[in-house]
Amino acid sequence: MAELTISGDTHPILKDDYASEWMGIEVLALDDGHATIRMTLRQEMLNGFGMAHGGMIFAFGDTAFALACNPASPSPADEGNITVASGVDINFLKPAFRGQVLTAVANRRASTGRSGLYDIQIYAADPGAGTPTAASAGSVPAATVPGELPADIAADAPAVELIAEFRGRSRTISKK
Repeated sequence: MAELTISGDTHPILKDDYASEWMGIEVLALDDGHATIRMTLRQEMLNGFGMAHGGMIFAFGDTAFALACNPASPSPADEGNITVASGVDINFLKPAFRGQVLTAVANRRASTGRSGLYDIQIYAADPGAGTPTAASAGSVPAATVPGELPADIAADAPAVELIAEFRGRSRTISKK
């Protein structure tokens, strides 16, 4: 089982999200259109080169994307809807390795009608260096600039590296 766990009490979509639970994802901050999460890379998340498997990085970014797209407390008007990915792109910039702590910061960039656009930056840091705590990550930067560290982890910038940029396109649909 994962070192860090999540709870359905944090966000309703996590209640039965066994993939995110297995990955050990911890929710640090949630707000309308924003989410910050983290996890520690374990051995079973590595590829044959000894670095994070691209699918693990993608799944991690996808969880941050889903959390930013769906309200933690939907209004009565939104209870019959869910927001899903209509398309995504990911750019892997640097490798990450076993034991490193990944942090993903998701921000809504645009929303119109049932469609949205989100940018997710994924950072890697050695354990204990530059990873925000739940207390320090209480407010998600409303306008994280792609490629720049959020303010709460920028103080440890030499120890934190941007490893991937994930862009998600969302669509709100009826829950069936």
